[in-house]
Amino acid sequence: MKVLVIGASGTIGSQIVKALAAEHEVIKANHSSGDVQIDISSTASIHSVFESIGKVDAIVCAAGNVAFNAFSELSREEWDLGINSRLMGQVNLTQIGSKYLHDGGNITLTSGIIADYPIAYGSSAAALNGAIEHFAKAVSVELPRNIRINVVSPTVVTESLETYGDYFPGFNSINAEDLAKYYVRSVLGVETGQTFKAFAGN
Repeated sequence: MKVLVIGASGTIGSQIVKALAAEHEVIKANHSSGDVQIDISSTASIHSVFESIGKVDAIVCAAGNVAFNAFSELSREEWDLGINSRLMGQVNLTQIGSKYLHDGGNITLTSGIIADYPIAYGSSAAALNGAIEHFAKAVSVELPRNIRINVVSPTVVTESLETYGDYFPGFNSINAEDLAKYYVRSVLGVETGQTFKAFAGN
């Protein structure tokens, strides 16, 4: 398979690449490095990447910015950061990318545990993560040519606890290597319209 992994240099993305690269051709995409550079908040950038790499068998998105702040302090600019990147970035990636998928291809998006379990400063992330999950469920019945779509919803990643651990007091974490298996399940499996909750025990 030919798989485009967006956010390939990140904590999660690098493990997704490692899990798939042994048996598949992986194209690594990041904002400013990798085989190709992409800004998912820009439809022009998304179009440019697919024009350059051609058709693929799977698209994995492990990227998407979101702002954390107290609800009373969240600015419109902070809301727009997440709307344009985490939400519409992945929506646009699905709409544009599906045209470049081979029949029976797969799209895997990323949400997060905050859609199910609130945390302080997480109202924007919760709203956008939940929107992504409902979007994937709804659009799964419209995608043509047996194209599948799923979402992976991770808890806090163990390797990122030093940075984000204070936001998730008492939450069980998951190793990035174990988390990558959920993305592999989406890419190589048969399910569609599903959100894989990668936070057993919370």
